[in-house]
Amino acid sequence: MLIKAFLSGVAVSVCMSLTMSGTASPHPPANLTAAQIVEKNVSAKGGLQAWRAVQSISFSGKMDAGGKAKVQLPFVLEKKRSRKMRIELLFANDTAVQVYDGANGWKLRPFLGRRDVEPYSPEELKSAAFESDLDGPLVDYAAKGNNVELEGVEKVENQDAYKLKLTMKGGQVQHIWVDAETFLEVKVEGTPRRMDGKMRPVAIYLRDYKDVNGLMIPYVSETAVQGYKVTHKISIESVVVNPKMEDSLFSKPSPQPVTQAKSK
Repeated sequence: MLIKAFLSGVAVSVCMSLTMSGTASPHPPANLTAAQIVEKNVSAKGGLQAWRAVQSISFSGKMDAGGKAKVQLPFVLEKKRSRKMRIELLFANDTAVQVYDGANGWKLRPFLGRRDVEPYSPEELKSAAFESDLDGPLVDYAAKGNNVELEGVEKVENQDAYKLKLTMKGGQVQHIWVDAETFLEVKVEGTPRRMDGKMRPVAIYLRDYKDVNGLMIPYVSETAVQGYKVTHKISIESVVVNPKMEDSLFSKPSPQPVTQAKSK
C-alpha cells in the first residue's frame, strides 16, 4: 500500500481474480463503535505510544512488475516525520528514485529513458501526502483531523472485517477493512486506476504481519484492480525502526548520468 504509485510508467500487471465489492452486514459481530474499533486496531499494531515513538522507518524488499512473465524488482522505502518519503527501485541496472519532502515531490525514471529530475504531478502530490503518513491514517486519527465511521461488516478473504469509512482533514475519503478478530487492517481502498478507458476500483490486501520492535507490520501487500485477473504483490524482507536519516535524503535528487546508471 505504501508504494503502489511508484511504478507509474512501468507495465505492472496483475495473478488471480479478486472481487473488490462485497455486501456489507448492517450489524457488526460485536457491538463496537468506530472509535472503539480504531482503538483496538492501534493496540493490536503495538499501541499509540509505541507508534508515537517512531521517528523514521525503512523497508526493503521486492515488488512484482511486468505482464504474465513477472519479474521482481528490489526496492527500498524510507519514511521520516513529518511526511517525508523516499523510494529507490532497481530496474534493468538503473536506479529509479522518487522523493517527497512533505510539500514537494520529484521523480527520476531512467528506465523510461528520462534521466532528468521531474516534479510530481498534482495527482502524485495528493497521493504522496497521504502515503507519506508514517503510522497511517488511523493512528492518532482525531489529532490528524480525520473522521472515522463504521459502515458495517464484510467478508475479506473469508473472514469478517469491519468496514470503516475514513474522511481525512482535506476531505479525501478512503475505506479500510479491519479484521474482526485480530483488529489488524486486512484491506485498504486504493486509488482508482484508468484501464481500458475506464476508472476501475483498486483494493490492497495486507497479509503476513510480523512483530518488529513491538510494532505489527504487514510483510505482504497485494494490489488488485477490479475486472483484472493479474495482481501486483509487494513483499517486505527487512524493516528497520528509527534508523538515522538526514533530511537531505528527502531533498531533490540529482540527475543520473548514463555512465553512472550503466556501471551498476
